[in-house]
Amino acid sequence: MTRLSIDIGGTFTDIVLEANGRHATHKVLTTPAMPEASAMRGITELLVRENVVLADVHSIIHGTTLATNALIERKGARVGFVTTAGFRDILEMRNEKRFDQYDLNIELPQPLVSRDMRFTLDERILTNGDVLRAPGLRQIDAIADDLIAMNVEAVAIGFLHAYVNPAHEVQVAERLAQKLGDDVTICLSAQVSPEAREYDRFSTVCANAYVRPLMSRYLAGFSKALSDQGFSGSFLMMLSGGGLTTLDQAIKTPIRLVESGPAGGVALAAHVARDIGSAQTLALDIGGTTAKICFLENAIPQTTRKFEVARAWRDIKGSGLPVRVPTIELVEIGAGGGSIAKVDALSRLTVGPKSAGASPGPCAYQLGGTEATLTDAHIVLGNVSPEGFSGGSITLDPNLSVAAIEEQLAAPLGLKSAESAASGVVEMADEIMANAARVHGLELGKDISRFDLLVSGGGGALHAARIAEKLSIDRIIVPHNAGVGSAVGFLHAPVSFELARSVMQPVSKLDAQAVEAAVVKARDETREVIAAIADPEAIEITAHAELRYAGQGQEVRLDFDAEMPFAPQLAHLEERFHAAYKSLYKFTMREIDVEFFSFSVTATAHLKSSALSIEQGDTAGKSEAPDRQVYDLDGEAFIPFHTVSRDQWMPGETVTGPAIITESQTTTLIRKGWSCHKLASGHLILERVHPA
Repeated sequence: MTRLSIDIGGTFTDIVLEANGRHATHKVLTTPAMPEASAMRGITELLVRENVVLADVHSIIHGTTLATNALIERKGARVGFVTTAGFRDILEMRNEKRFDQYDLNIELPQPLVSRDMRFTLDERILTNGDVLRAPGLRQIDAIADDLIAMNVEAVAIGFLHAYVNPAHEVQVAERLAQKLGDDVTICLSAQVSPEAREYDRFSTVCANAYVRPLMSRYLAGFSKALSDQGFSGSFLMMLSGGGLTTLDQAIKTPIRLVESGPAGGVALAAHVARDIGSAQTLALDIGGTTAKICFLENAIPQTTRKFEVARAWRDIKGSGLPVRVPTIELVEIGAGGGSIAKVDALSRLTVGPKSAGASPGPCAYQLGGTEATLTDAHIVLGNVSPEGFSGGSITLDPNLSVAAIEEQLAAPLGLKSAESAASGVVEMADEIMANAARVHGLELGKDISRFDLLVSGGGGALHAARIAEKLSIDRIIVPHNAGVGSAVGFLHAPVSFELARSVMQPVSKLDAQAVEAAVVKARDETREVIAAIADPEAIEITAHAELRYAGQGQEVRLDFDAEMPFAPQLAHLEERFHAAYKSLYKFTMREIDVEFFSFSVTATAHLKSSALSIEQGDTAGKSEAPDRQVYDLDGEAFIPFHTVSRDQWMPGETVTGPAIITESQTTTLIRKGWSCHKLASGHLILERVHPA
């Protein structure tokens, strides 16, 4: 089976072809204005090189940051929001919490829908689903007239308690569709995020409406461009939760694609962790614009049902727009190859979060970039060689990097050389990423020193050793084809889809038959979504319940069997909740009612992939590579680093630092105090050399 994966990032577009039992890779600069154009160019170049035609490709898997960028840069659709009377300002009132209690200058993100484009209806559904007031047709039509006058491209509908009974949302959506026509997309909160907590639900449906017209046009255009070139296979999209879905489902709920690119890196980490037996893994993907961190236990990543996008204040948790969809729990850091280094008003060296991106890019790219970046610092230090950068697709000019760092950093800081300033840039970036991992580990209660560090992306292997030292980690894993790690991860991801429903009833009064009927309905819906692209016999169903003590705001997540009757499992779930709560908080409150808050059902199927063979090199190739002069951060001088070609290196042999492992899409830097050997699977293992 021939498959193709495409990861469109802020700086680079990575493409991987799986054919004839091997992976072929290609990397091109992203064209921000038309990301599909760079993707099509890269696909064509890769297929021509490998003597494959698009008509022979069975499936294409795609992940992109386009939805994320639209939310951050506010380049989405013109959206109207229709909600229950009295709740017009929920999007601005938020949850009435300050993310920083003592900072008087905090900034909250502006709602995606301005107040003049938010409309209310005199309707109300009660918490049990009963109708208190039905919406009037005349009022709906009046709102439709206002929406037409405002030239909206999309409408989000979010009514109170619609997660229990969506009838009013459906009624209003049908009437608005008649009035507004097919050119205006309409999104219902009961379909996008049918869960309690109105602010989260309203924010999610507005975000979905905001990016849906853009993503619909983009995905439809990309699909047509592929079809025009002869592709007739399945086009799958990577979801934020780490699974794959159909193109139709992705167009319907594009908000689930927000973290689709980074999720590929985690999918690769999970695959490699299983492959080599890494029980505790810290995945770090460093791309051209950002770095991403995720913790995995037994090759299973941390996941969440809520995350934030477009944080407005110093990247602090709580300052962004909440989105309630399944996602891998990632920490995103504004430190990538294109991160701009500068001296601030207090004469401090800073790196990121602003990035030069693909256009104009780092100075050395010769594409008009004038600001010094992290990539420029690596070039000055000799960590990155101008020859063969990005597989030879980009010609670097080191003189431009040296000039920018001397003028913008070394001179203002009073440093003696560009190398001194560049080493400070790299050290600062290393500390930013290490500190983010340190803080996230503390939030999750993890002892990071017990974890393996698994790196991917173009910059992962460059920074790995120094970050591991800062975190007291002794083992580093650099996967085969790590430089295009997210695209490779797409090929290892399963087809998956999840639905969640809020219940919010005390366990003692819960209608078990009604919950079972809702679970069966969700199970059948999720199975139907992926049955079109996966073997129905291979579909696995998993289910989780969220329980809490009545009156609390945090739930405990427990698994249950969606294929078995629910009533016999209920009592056992309550006892498991008490045990899990005690494990988390060291006490229980059995005198308080336990509330069944919500449940989620996930259908998953693993796609068949070709058995891969890793081409091995020879020892002669290893010994012939010339040494490279690399700036030593400790000695503040250039020293020779032994250079080894990864492709020509035989498994089992060990290289001790200082050394560099070269390949087309990335570079592995082995600092003093580290050794490295290659596995038969092609993965590199770096281990700290402790003094005897």
